[in-house]
Amino acid sequence: MDQTQIEREIKSLVNVPHQFSFENGVTITKVEHDLCEGELAVGPDSINPGGYVHGGALVTLADTVAGCCACSRGGDCVTANESFEFLRTAGGPKIFCRAVPKKMGRTLRVIQVELTDSAGRTVAAGTFTFFMTEV
Repeated sequence: MDQTQIEREIKSLVNVPHQFSFENGVTITKVEHDLCEGELAVGPDSINPGGYVHGGALVTLADTVAGCCACSRGGDCVTANESFEFLRTAGGPKIFCRAVPKKMGRTLRVIQVELTDSAGRTVAAGTFTFFMTEV
Protein backbone atom coordinates (compact mmCIF):
# COMPACT_ATOMS: atom_id res chain seq x y z
CA MET A 1 0.00 0.00 0.00
CA ASP A 2 1.44 3.42 -0.90
CA GLN A 3 1.42 6.45 1.42
CA THR A 4 -1.62 8.06 -0.20
CA GLN A 5 -3.63 4.89 0.35
CA ILE A 6 -2.46 4.63 3.96
CA GLU A 7 -3.50 8.25 4.62
CA ARG A 8 -6.88 7.71 2.96
CA GLU A 9 -7.48 4.51 4.94
CA ILE A 10 -6.53 6.05 8.30
CA LYS A 11 -8.70 9.12 7.73
CA SER A 12 -11.64 6.95 6.59
CA LEU A 13 -11.43 4.96 9.83
CA VAL A 14 -10.91 7.86 12.25
CA ASN A 15 -12.64 10.92 10.76
CA VAL A 16 -16.14 9.41 10.68
CA PRO A 17 -19.23 9.54 12.89
CA HIS A 18 -19.53 7.01 15.70
CA GLN A 19 -15.77 6.89 16.28
CA PHE A 20 -14.85 8.00 19.80
CA SER A 21 -12.27 10.59 18.78
CA PHE A 22 -14.44 12.08 16.01
CA GLU A 23 -17.45 12.33 18.31
CA ASN A 24 -15.23 14.20 20.77
CA GLY A 25 -14.05 16.82 18.25
CA VAL A 26 -10.81 15.21 17.01
CA THR A 27 -9.91 15.24 13.32
CA ILE A 28 -6.80 13.78 11.68
CA THR A 29 -5.53 16.39 9.23
CA LYS A 30 -2.27 14.88 7.93
CA VAL A 31 -0.74 11.42 7.68
CA GLU A 32 2.69 10.99 6.15
CA HIS A 33 5.42 8.39 6.57
CA ASP A 34 6.43 8.77 10.26
CA LEU A 35 4.33 11.91 10.85
CA CYS A 36 0.77 12.62 11.81
CA GLU A 37 -1.12 15.79 12.67
CA GLY A 38 -4.59 16.38 14.02
CA GLU A 39 -6.70 18.91 15.83
CA LEU A 40 -9.35 19.22 18.48
CA ALA A 41 -12.25 21.57 17.77
CA VAL A 42 -12.88 22.99 21.22
CA GLY A 43 -16.56 23.08 22.05
CA PRO A 44 -18.81 23.19 25.10
CA ASP A 45 -18.41 19.44 25.65
CA SER A 46 -14.60 19.62 25.83
CA ILE A 47 -14.41 22.21 28.64
CA ASN A 48 -13.72 21.47 32.32
CA PRO A 49 -15.49 23.30 35.20
CA GLY A 50 -12.70 25.91 35.22
CA GLY A 51 -13.41 26.91 31.62
CA TYR A 52 -10.30 25.31 30.08
CA VAL A 53 -9.99 22.33 27.76
CA HIS A 54 -10.48 19.15 29.80
CA GLY A 55 -7.36 17.00 30.23
CA GLY A 56 -9.25 13.98 28.92
CA ALA A 57 -9.94 15.83 25.66
CA LEU A 58 -6.22 16.59 25.30
CA VAL A 59 -5.25 12.97 25.95
CA THR A 60 -7.88 11.79 23.45
CA LEU A 61 -6.36 14.08 20.81
CA ALA A 62 -2.82 12.94 21.61
CA ASP A 63 -3.65 9.21 21.71
CA THR A 64 -5.54 9.38 18.41
CA VAL A 65 -2.84 11.31 16.56
CA ALA A 66 -0.04 9.19 18.02
CA GLY A 67 -1.84 5.98 17.08
CA CYS A 68 -2.26 7.19 13.52
CA CYS A 69 1.45 7.99 13.42
CA ALA A 70 2.24 4.48 14.65
CA CYS A 71 0.18 3.16 11.73
CA SER A 72 1.64 5.59 9.18
CA ARG A 73 3.66 2.74 7.64
CA GLY A 74 0.60 0.51 7.63
CA GLY A 75 -0.85 -1.90 10.17
CA ASP A 76 -3.16 -1.67 13.17
CA CYS A 77 -2.30 -0.94 16.79
CA VAL A 78 -3.52 -0.58 20.34
CA THR A 79 -2.13 1.70 23.03
CA ALA A 80 0.17 -0.16 25.39
CA ASN A 81 1.42 2.74 27.53
CA GLU A 82 1.47 6.51 27.74
CA SER A 83 3.19 9.27 29.64
CA PHE A 84 1.62 12.70 29.38
CA GLU A 85 2.47 16.14 30.78
CA PHE A 86 0.04 19.03 31.03
CA LEU A 87 2.23 22.14 30.67
CA ARG A 88 -0.27 25.02 30.73
CA THR A 89 -3.99 25.60 30.58
CA ALA A 90 -5.44 25.11 27.13
CA GLY A 91 -8.11 27.19 25.47
CA GLY A 92 -9.11 28.70 22.19
CA PRO A 93 -11.04 27.41 19.23
CA LYS A 94 -8.60 24.61 18.39
CA ILE A 95 -5.79 22.55 19.89
CA PHE A 96 -3.26 21.06 17.47
CA CYS A 97 -1.22 17.88 17.84
CA ARG A 98 1.88 16.72 15.98
CA ALA A 99 3.21 13.18 16.38
CA VAL A 100 6.59 11.77 15.33
CA PRO A 101 8.22 8.43 16.12
CA LYS A 102 11.00 7.74 18.60
CA LYS A 103 11.06 4.06 17.58
CA MET A 104 9.20 2.23 14.83
CA GLY A 105 9.71 -1.42 15.66
CA ARG A 106 7.93 -4.44 14.27
CA THR A 107 5.74 -5.03 17.34
CA LEU A 108 6.25 -1.88 19.45
CA ARG A 109 6.19 1.70 18.23
CA VAL A 110 7.00 4.66 20.47
CA ILE A 111 5.58 8.03 19.43
CA GLN A 112 6.21 11.54 20.79
CA VAL A 113 3.46 14.16 20.70
CA GLU A 114 3.31 17.90 21.20
CA LEU A 115 0.04 19.80 21.60
CA THR A 116 -0.19 23.52 20.90
CA ASP A 117 -2.95 26.08 21.17
CA SER A 118 -4.08 28.50 18.46
CA ALA A 119 -1.36 30.96 19.56
CA GLY A 120 1.35 28.32 19.04
CA ARG A 121 2.07 27.78 22.75
CA THR A 122 2.85 24.24 23.85
CA VAL A 123 0.09 23.11 26.22
CA ALA A 124 1.01 19.43 26.63
CA ALA A 125 3.47 16.78 25.51
CA GLY A 126 3.80 13.05 25.86
CA THR A 127 5.08 9.69 24.74
CA PHE A 128 2.83 6.83 23.66
CA THR A 129 3.77 3.19 23.11
CA PHE A 130 1.69 1.09 20.74
CA PHE A 131 1.51 -2.66 20.27
CA MET A 132 1.15 -3.46 16.58
CA THR A 133 -1.67 -5.99 16.23
CA GLU A 134 -1.18 -6.26 12.48
CA VAL A 135 1.73 -5.08 10.35
